[in-house]
Amino acid sequence: MVMNHVLLRQKHYSKVYTDIAAVRNVAPHPIILKVILETSQLSPREIIAGCKIAEAAGADYVKTSTGFNGQGATQENVRLMKSVVGDTIKVKASGGVKTVNECVVMMEAGAERIGTSNGVWIMDEAKGLLEQVTHAAATGELKGQRPASSLTRMFSSS
Repeated sequence: MVMNHVLLRQKHYSKVYTDIAAVRNVAPHPIILKVILETSQLSPREIIAGCKIAEAAGADYVKTSTGFNGQGATQENVRLMKSVVGDTIKVKASGGVKTVNECVVMMEAGAERIGTSNGVWIMDEAKGLLEQVTHAAATGELKGQRPASSLTRMFSSS
């Protein structure tokens, strides 16, 4: 669901909570409820408030963006969201994630999931990078040196 960011910006927190809780009520666990904040429309304080409200209302995820209303996921917003929700609920980075490196950046910032319309291309890119690393390791090309930092980050991210 998309959080009513207009009400959030107007500090009508109880209305925002009631809206999310109503969705959670008709979609009980184990159904996964992702609450989209549209972070590009919010200040850092509003992102914090939105995360706390979504968490209190029983959401399973807070998500950065629909991808249709301003800038999508940013490393800063994902990091902020993760710092607010900790391990209580998960963060989904969505909107504008188009490469393996961008996925890695979002995961390092705390995203548990990535939302992208480029999933097939990203997986092809990841497969190619894995093949490069595997070939370099097998042929000894990496002897005494480390692979490019983007490759190391991709394969060592949690």
